[in-house]
Amino acid sequence: AVCNFSPTPCKDPPDKLFTVHGLWPSNAKGNDPEGCKTQKYQKMQTLEPQLEIIWPNVYNRTANEVFWRKQWYKHGSCASPPLKNQTHYFDTVIKMYRTQKQNVSYILSRANIEPKGEKRALVDIENAIRSGTNNKAPKLKCQTNARMTALVEVTLCSDSNLTQFINCPRPFPPGSPFICPTDNIQY
Repeated sequence: AVCNFSPTPCKDPPDKLFTVHGLWPSNAKGNDPEGCKTQKYQKMQTLEPQLEIIWPNVYNRTANEVFWRKQWYKHGSCASPPLKNQTHYFDTVIKMYRTQKQNVSYILSRANIEPKGEKRALVDIENAIRSGTNNKAPKLKCQTNARMTALVEVTLCSDSNLTQFINCPRPFPPGSPFICPTDNIQY
């Protein structure tokens, strides 16, 4: 859906699955921290094959490293503690996706919600995700154009130790163009 709604077209056919966009430290109130440290980004050859699958640059898969570097400088550099360094930051993302069941496509699939372009009710999507996150509320982002409203992003929130899910603390404000309607959400 991101590729369908972006002014920057995707460079290759998108996979029909949710991928990681980032691991972002946040505050329950106020602005989220960004650009906290200037630690130099280092190439991660051992992690790259896994990151290419779960955390690709969907706009240009030949520029994954540029995307990861941006995510590290903007968000990862603010993740200490509990994340000690760049390798720990990216390795944590991989572990969260694979072992802590933060694979949104898998969670939805277990509830028989598949990316077939069908229209869904918001409550069905939320309940499916809650069933995979110990009944914790996700933050869902939708986008609408003249033809459809599509689910484009699912945020899962965890505690500051990154050990358990929590209810996402800040929904989109009233009037936001990203609020999902109660029904007819394409996925």
